Amino acid sequence: MLEIPRLREDFPILRSGIIYLDNAASSLTPEPVLQKMMEFYHEYRANIERGVYRLSQKASEEYDRARHKMADFIRARSDREIVMTRNTTEGINLVANGSEWQKGDRIVTTLLEHHSNFIVWLRLRKRFGAQVDIVRPSTEGLLNLDEFETAITDNTRLVAITHVSNVLGTVTPIREIADIAHDHGARVLVDGAQSVPHMPMDVSKLDCDFLAFSGHKMLGPTGIGCLYVREELLNEIEPLSIGGSTIEDVTSDDYTLAPSPMRFEGGTPAIAEAIGLGAAIDYLRDIGLEAIAEHEKVLSQMIHRGLSPIKGIKLFGPVDWNNRTGIVSFNIDGLNPHDVALALDVSSNIMVRSGFHCAMPFVRDILGARQGCVRASTYLYNNAEEVERLIKTVEEMSRTST
Repeated sequence: MLEIPRLREDFPILRSGIIYLDNAASSLTPEPVLQKMMEFYHEYRANIERGVYRLSQKASEEYDRARHKMADFIRARSDREIVMTRNTTEGINLVANGSEWQKGDRIVTTLLEHHSNFIVWLRLRKRFGAQVDIVRPSTEGLLNLDEFETAITDNTRLVAITHVSNVLGTVTPIREIADIAHDHGARVLVDGAQSVPHMPMDVSKLDCDFLAFSGHKMLGPTGIGCLYVREELLNEIEPLSIGGSTIEDVTSDDYTLAPSPMRFEGGTPAIAEAIGLGAAIDYLRDIGLEAIAEHEKVLSQMIHRGLSPIKGIKLFGPVDWNNRTGIVSFNIDGLNPHDVALALDVSSNIMVRSGFHCAMPFVRDILGARQGCVRASTYLYNNAEEVERLIKTVEEMSRTST
């Protein structure tokens, strides 16, 4: 059991009385994380890896320690496999734009994806003539492994897939898909933006080649994320930008790039943000990812059970919660999702997301929600009272709309 009242004390923004249920978009940040970032600015504000003086050495040590925490958090074999990025989107783009593509190369993805793991592959089709094969999920957001058996061939170079749907919270069977992909010699890229913050992660068990995630969805600051690259593939990916700390040697005629991860991190990085993400990882591990996942599931099931009998409510996603995380999406008949979200804020201080959730093909074409939907997403600091307030307010809105 999580000690919710004690945890909530670490989030001063909650003292204003807001009910924050937009955690799939971005989480709140606790005081220990902010304090660790301010420690950098107050005590050793300096650039990393470029100075022999003590402030630079201290900053470098803290930055490197944060990288080690990220590697350990996802069970990477080496810190070299961890590339600091701004967010999940940049990590995915690094793989997409840092790989050599040829006409006819095949990429398999799905209509379940966030745009960041979808349009990047469509752009490769435009630029290089790559073929993009798209697996369609069911209306419950579930994927059929047989369709991957068909879609993945010996000409497939990459399978790019989300671990958890940011619309429905459905969990994808990554390991089974990875087994199919690797049997055909294809690489596997996983969008972990919705999974890494909410469940224990082990890249060796997933058997993925790339995993991208963002700090701002896991109690960390904005502007920092991570791309895991399997060590054997580090030299196959070209950096998005070079200069500064990316080099090992430069002459008037040529240059040699530094080994990973430095070769991928051109210029001064987000030092305070990386240190903050390291502190966020400490915070999550102290609580326990298993406990967090269970807490979210209990609250989300409460939302689902509470909304299900209300007349005029359409719920999306599977009823089986063994394959879902803490996301519940719904609509109220006759009301635009944005109007619902605004009314929840104005009337009850409830913050939810509305629209297509950066997954237009899935929400519009698979779910049939032509105007989008309302999404409530839970995290470790949410409680039952907040869930009950959401259900009561939605019930009142539904009754009024009919």
